[in-house]
Amino acid sequence: MITGKQSISFENPPYILAYASIVGQKEGEGPLGSCFDIIEKDPMVGSPNWEEAESALQKRAALTALEKAGLKPEDMRYLFSGDLLGQIIASSFGMLDLKIPMFGLYGACSTAGESLSLASMTVAAGYADYALAVTSSHFASAEKQFRYPLEYASQRPLSTTWTVTGSGAFIVGKQGNVKITGITTGKMVDYGIKDSMNMGAAMAPAAADTIYAHFTDFGRTPDDYDLIVTGDLGLVGRELLLDLLKQKGFDLTEKHFDCGIAIFDDATQDTHSGGSGCGCSAVTLAGYLLPKLESGEFKRIFFMPTGALLSTVSFNEGQSIPGICHGVVLEH
Repeated sequence: MITGKQSISFENPPYILAYASIVGQKEGEGPLGSCFDIIEKDPMVGSPNWEEAESALQKRAALTALEKAGLKPEDMRYLFSGDLLGQIIASSFGMLDLKIPMFGLYGACSTAGESLSLASMTVAAGYADYALAVTSSHFASAEKQFRYPLEYASQRPLSTTWTVTGSGAFIVGKQGNVKITGITTGKMVDYGIKDSMNMGAAMAPAAADTIYAHFTDFGRTPDDYDLIVTGDLGLVGRELLLDLLKQKGFDLTEKHFDCGIAIFDDATQDTHSGGSGCGCSAVTLAGYLLPKLESGEFKRIFFMPTGALLSTVSFNEGQSIPGICHGVVLEH
């Protein structure tokens, strides 16, 4: 099962049995709006603050996925969950009532790939019949923590991305219509970027590194995939990714799909470089990509969310922003 230096190829592949997506109103008004299970028009989700609102999104996504699968929380052996907030409080408070043994994760915006990787390893190894992978983000809670309070009304540069309000949940088991046939775990890559308003530039090198490692480990090329899917590089990060991979001999121009570019229409929604956040790749996978894999329209995709490993502390101390990217091979 160990494949190359950074990958695993599953001899008995686990499956994505069920999945669910919930998004905010802005995401529901975007190009993929009709794909999502739930569009929540109240940004507070009936909660007293932004952080509790994000927890409510995550819990609702998890319960929706469980309902689709005809399963209950007690049927889940493990929960792999994470978000962007300090001490992953959206996950811990959001999942508290479900009473599932939990591994809390922080991979920044790569958390959807990290949680699916660990859930698939757990099921494939026989340690669980079912595992639940969940992640979320919220525009207001992320802005509050990483940038400026919304009341400050700071101007956003064109390189910045818009944090997606949403949550995606996935149940990994031993049956289903979409197989997880392999994973490639990313390394931290740091090109010295210090601009917190340009996450695409910080994460693109990590995405390029993971793609190259994946192609090397599996002996594959872009032609072996219907899509190579990044999480939230945006318009700026996409151009950097394509340039970095061309230097390594791979042209992804026709195969690359970025969830952050797909989820918003900048011409009408003024999001600049695109979408970002843990929820960006998660809801795009659950709402748009997995149905196409289930139907057979796509045969194989490489899903690889990207994360920027910074905090307000590291940024204020002048540290650069390392990136990381975790890849999951999904097949019909």
